[in-house]
Amino acid sequence: MSDTQRPRTTAFAALRTRLLTSTGKRYWRGLEELADSEEFVQALQREFPEQASELADPVSRRRFLQLMGASLALAGASACTGRTPEKIVPYVRQPEEIVPGEPLYYASALTLGGYATGVLVESHMGRPTKIEGNPEHPASLGATDSIMQAEVLGLYDPDRSQVVLRNGRISTWEKFLATITTQLTTMAAAGSGGLRLLTGRVSSPTLADQIERLLRRFPGARWHQYEPVSRVAAHRGGLQAFGEPVEARYDFSRAEVVLTLDADLFAASMPGHVRYLRDLAERRRVRKDQREMVRLYAVDSSPSLTGAWADHRWRLRAAEVGAFARALAALLAVPGVRDEGEALARFESLDTGVKTEWLQALAEDLLAHRGRCAVVPGEEQPAAVHALAHALNAHLGNHGSTVLLADPVVARPVDEIESLRELVEEMRAGEVELLVILGGNPVYDAPADLDFLEAMQRVPVRVHHGLYADETAEYCHWHVPATHALESWGDARAWDGTITFVQPLIEPLYNGRAEIELLAALLGQAERNARDILEAYWRDAWGAGRVDRALGPTFERAWRRMLHDGLLPGSALPHRPRPLRAGWDAGPSTPAPAGLEVLFRPDPAVYDGRFANNGWLQETPRPLTKLTWDNAALLSPRTAERHGVSNGDVVTIRSGDRSVQAPVWVQPGHAEGSVTLHLGYGRRRTGRVGRGAGFDAYRLRTSAGLGFDTGFEIAATGARYPLASTQLHHSMQGRDLVRVGELQEFREHGTIHHPHAHEPGPEDSLLPPWKYEGHSWAMEIDLNLCVGCNGCVTACQAENNIPIVGKDQVANGREMHWIRIDRYYGGSLDEPETVFQPVTCMHCDNAPCEVVCPVAATVHGSEGLNEMVYNRCVGTRYCANNCPYKVRRFNFLDYADVSGTPELMMQHNPDVTVRSRGVMEKCTYCVQRINRARQEAKIEGRELRDGDVVTACQQACPAQAIVFGDVNDPDSEIARVRAEPLHYGLLVELGTRPRTNYLARLRNPNPAIRDQGEHEVGHA
Repeated sequence: MSDTQRPRTTAFAALRTRLLTSTGKRYWRGLEELADSEEFVQALQREFPEQASELADPVSRRRFLQLMGASLALAGASACTGRTPEKIVPYVRQPEEIVPGEPLYYASALTLGGYATGVLVESHMGRPTKIEGNPEHPASLGATDSIMQAEVLGLYDPDRSQVVLRNGRISTWEKFLATITTQLTTMAAAGSGGLRLLTGRVSSPTLADQIERLLRRFPGARWHQYEPVSRVAAHRGGLQAFGEPVEARYDFSRAEVVLTLDADLFAASMPGHVRYLRDLAERRRVRKDQREMVRLYAVDSSPSLTGAWADHRWRLRAAEVGAFARALAALLAVPGVRDEGEALARFESLDTGVKTEWLQALAEDLLAHRGRCAVVPGEEQPAAVHALAHALNAHLGNHGSTVLLADPVVARPVDEIESLRELVEEMRAGEVELLVILGGNPVYDAPADLDFLEAMQRVPVRVHHGLYADETAEYCHWHVPATHALESWGDARAWDGTITFVQPLIEPLYNGRAEIELLAALLGQAERNARDILEAYWRDAWGAGRVDRALGPTFERAWRRMLHDGLLPGSALPHRPRPLRAGWDAGPSTPAPAGLEVLFRPDPAVYDGRFANNGWLQETPRPLTKLTWDNAALLSPRTAERHGVSNGDVVTIRSGDRSVQAPVWVQPGHAEGSVTLHLGYGRRRTGRVGRGAGFDAYRLRTSAGLGFDTGFEIAATGARYPLASTQLHHSMQGRDLVRVGELQEFREHGTIHHPHAHEPGPEDSLLPPWKYEGHSWAMEIDLNLCVGCNGCVTACQAENNIPIVGKDQVANGREMHWIRIDRYYGGSLDEPETVFQPVTCMHCDNAPCEVVCPVAATVHGSEGLNEMVYNRCVGTRYCANNCPYKVRRFNFLDYADVSGTPELMMQHNPDVTVRSRGVMEKCTYCVQRINRARQEAKIEGRELRDGDVVTACQQACPAQAIVFGDVNDPDSEIARVRAEPLHYGLLVELGTRPRTNYLARLRNPNPAIRDQGEHEVGHA
């Protein structure tokens, strides 16, 4: 983006004026589009950005080749050792279940932050290639998110740790065992209690049992836990409200009103986020015979997916959310709120822009739905807000209905920050002789004020176990490679406590060891493998009656059933009602925040940094900023204007002696006086993809301000940093693309008014209509359900072998995703409405691309698909120039590494052609899945049924926003959805007759708040 394209600080006032003086609705994708600069207009007039056929900068080319080296797999990368030579021989007795060309599916689980989600993994001839949700698992119900979809790429990452390291040099597992056994024997003989174990959250029953046995063997040993994406506030809030650890989970299938207090229900950091989106989406699904939907209120500091989906969104600084919750509690007369009479006045004095009348209307709405509402606190909010949320839910009668209180999922609930602080103090005091770190990277992500590295270097023997030789491994004496989840045995609990089993689909690629194998080695059982350990634990559980005998008459039968299903039925932790603690008190009001507020959030893609080397995630546009390959300092337009900065300007953010330099990204809807910094970047020791990307926000994060902190200063440096954002790529030039209405209008009229709605009739085209005698495939996307989470984008990438291209190529407009999610803003610059619209190939009946291809590489199929014949394509790109939807992608370079690097080829879906340089590609409606379903139906001697064909994007979507099927079948779901009054097509006035269509977005605002003058989003 050039300097002239970015809106200068002097232009923000002009942008506001433009919005205020415009008439009717207006939706815009970015500030540059709103500014309508000359350069932006010129960019729209070009089908591809300038110099799109070659790389102008040789340095950029080198960077691209570096990125190709890891997740796009430069060959080998096996440290100093090669792959073990294997002879290729045919099966003497081919396994019965393996049929060449037929995939197998295995139930397993992926864990994040200690919480498991059940998945089904597709395997081709022993190679895992695709991950789907397990339909039987309560945490997924068959859906996934972007991070889970990308785990299959992480499995094959050649930058993963591949050998045991001793002081940074290659060693062996046997030498490690000899050293560690000698150390433990010496400590046991001396009666030493110097063993310390540092893990993340542990919900695995098997691993927890091993740790308890290790602690019994070494009575003075200690177990510490730390996760950088912390749930400390939730833990402390439960203690404050109930006097004991408690974990709240939510049943949104029963909710009619939901209030979030700086909580993003759909972020990966929220346990159960996939299930929450599924349940809420079902309550927001509106049809002509179903005209009720849940009302969602969101209090946001940093713009979130939940806030974007909300019917009412109020932006507050994070430090003001507690005052909001206290004022609401006062209006509802919640017992235990100190100074009830002053709480409302205190909130009004903050001048947040939220009127008292709106707060009163919210309180009345909650009271009107007692037992059918829910108040959800944000993970980054302090303990007092979590305690207030518990009190609000108790007062509103939500416990046991929409809010379920249960024992914590983790094996030993602790205050993770205090646990880590105790470990640091013990290391500084010389009390630790042997430190074993399982899976974490505290040198990189521990709070800056604890100075973990300085304390750790005082420990005589340090062992690190992990997927990568990362920043912590660099300072450890021993590093042991870990197994990936797809090559491991194990177990873990889901967000509701359901015990979920992890089973491998492939032998460890890089000689890794599972956590339970390392613990077995510490217990003197190094000869046991992971499966034996796991099976022995559950055999004992069977014998002790902790496994339902209904699973089978013998353990062997029950064990096979558990592995087949991927879970232990009936193992969810039950709701355990409990009253608020006697004398419970919300605590005193907090003072007004001073100085700039910094919000620390896990990145939507790389999370806390553990996925920094995953190219799919790095290149996935972040849902709201549309940034790729970087993090940035997110500021509101007014805050940016006050500091004289704009997109790409580098600023210094300082608090005391800690500071970072970060590029600015101006984010409409951000709270004033706040800056959001996403974690997980600025890595020094990771693979070639993630190294050097972004800046390290952990350097500013302290143990007292994990979610947010105040008292920061910001100053422009005068430098610039290039950011690669896709928010203006493939623009359709301001046409009327998204339709948004209100539920009340839909109830009264059966539809919503749209001034530009016009669909040409058959007589308006010179082309004869297509007749489909057999199947006629089509897709419908419900904008009322889509939250822009990117799950469909990454699922499509995994299914269809879509390559990554690197930051420089993204900045050049060459990203290859077959699905893009356009994010539109409507209304004011400072408090905009947000709407997401996934855009795929429309498979038009009158496709403009088909008539201009000189070699007939793009043709119309007999079932309605716009088909690409890759072998014919000569790269004229006429089809892309003629496509009004901008959905075609061109391989300018050999992004896919078609030369056949082994690691890359193992990941590819064998049912989809890997495209080479010079080929146009785009969405195919997953034609390989259509053909497979057709073959299966033929073998079974029947016709295709509705639901037999499920596209990758449809299968992954947690909200079930995508419907695909045969419109020639009058009883199909797609036929029913296309008959809905909210149905509309994109750019149908052009006569293209698209087969991918949409259902309009509806909002359900509180009439009392809207009538009191709240800003009507989407209108001038």
